[in-house]
Amino acid sequence: MENNLSPAQIAELKAIAEDGSWTITYFFDTDKEETSDFNGYTFTFNSDGTLTASNGSNEVTGTWSITDSDSNSNDDSSDDDSGADFNIAFSSPADFEDLSDDWDIVEYSSVRIELIDVSGGNGGTDNLVFEKN
Repeated sequence: MENNLSPAQIAELKAIAEDGSWTITYFFDTDKEETSDFNGYTFTFNSDGTLTASNGSNEVTGTWSITDSDSNSNDDSSDDDSGADFNIAFSSPADFEDLSDDWDIVEYSSVRIELIDVSGGNGGTDNLVFEKN
């Protein structure tokens, strides 16, 4: 896991995310794949911290950030309290609420961002992959 990112890597990932638009190519929520919930949606990570998902007729707005949880005392993951979090927050609709989390960064490149979250309570693992359009 590339979760222990340097400040330079965090800045690099932020620049990558903000460059262009993205689609969700894989989303596994605890016990089932739900990638199709986001078919047709294009995600744009804006430099002001807003996150927009649009499919041409619908637009959903949320927020995003990348934080170094070494300096983030309200991180909810007890097993790994160091490293960077890719934070996504949507308040509605329900499908998009499922994306709201402080994701751990598995790996990233200029065209792909892979995130994971291991739930403390039920031990379920969520996976989220964005690929650049």
